[in-house]
This record gives sequence, C-alpha cells and structure tokens, in this order.
Amino acid sequence: MRAGLGLVPEDRKGQGLVLDASLQDNLTLARLDRDTRGGLVDRRGQRRAAAEVAGQLKVRMSGLGQHARTLSGGNQQKIVIGKWLLADTRLLILDEPTRGIDVGAKVEIYQLVNELTAAGRAVLMISSDLPEVLGMSDRVLVMAQGRLAGELSADEATQDAVMELAVRPAGASGPRHTNESAMEGSDVR
Repeated sequence: MRAGLGLVPEDRKGQGLVLDASLQDNLTLARLDRDTRGGLVDRRGQRRAAAEVAGQLKVRMSGLGQHARTLSGGNQQKIVIGKWLLADTRLLILDEPTRGIDVGAKVEIYQLVNELTAAGRAVLMISSDLPEVLGMSDRVLVMAQGRLAGELSADEATQDAVMELAVRPAGASGPRHTNESAMEGSDVR
C-alpha cells in the first residue's frame, strides 16, 4: 500500500472484503493509518470519505452501516475498488474484475477503469475474458504454460493474434510481435 499499489482480487468475498463489517469499514480499511490520530480513529472523516466514494461509484446500498455480505456481487466489487480509490493508489491491479457480476455493473466498472486511466492512474487487468481484454487494453500480454508468450499493442491485439500466442508450443519460433503477450494479463490505459 505504501508503494501505491492496490489489488482487487479474483475472490472478492474471501480476499477483498470483510463480509460481516460495514461498508464504511470496508471502504476505509486500506487508509486506516491516515484516519488514525493518537490511537483514535476519525470515524466522522471515514464516514465522509466513504460516503463520497460510494456515491461516486453508485453503490446501491441502504447505508454505510450495511454489511458487505448483503450486497449484490457488482456492488461488492465496487466496494473493493472503492477501498483502493480511497487509499489513493497509483497502480490498481484488477484480477478478473467482472467475474460474477451483472452486465450493468460491468459497464460501470469499465467506465471507472477508463476514468482512472484518463486521470493518470495505471491499471493492470488480469482477465480470462478475451473480449474484455481486447476491449479495455492498450497493451495485451499473453501468458501460456506459465510463461510470457508475447505482447501485443491494442492495434495488433485481435482474437486470432492472442490465440496464436496462447497456443504456440513453448520455445517455438515464429513471428514475434514487438510486444509479447497473454490472455491472462493486460495493461489497461
């Protein structure tokens, strides 16, 4: 966190949220050191910051005291992302960010990613959803058999080009792209 890195894990329920904690506590967890003075937590400041980011992300909730467990998958994902927005991360790593959420929440997360990159933040998206990777990436890194198989620019990244790199036998020669890439990882701008 001190290095400015944030991780939205693939398993949001097991690794990204404290399910029986309030939305306010989940949102402010990664910035607890900033909200603590002399061993006391500034709950009013936390509430203000949590309300602002929950509003920005359009989290559908009954209130900040609601437990994370009671939210839909898409709103839970927004809380995990919001935690890192409040922590002011410079690089946000998104591991399967839209798995298990509805189409409307997916669109909102895509818009948020675009806003983050437009504001100068870096986003590294790891996804097995090839259309998502192709639609969101400036650069695609393709992993195959645990190794980097190639890198493609957004212009080079097509379904065929990604699949060619993904299924190429290890050590096989052939046309290498300037960038070497994998369906598992993509650098989103």
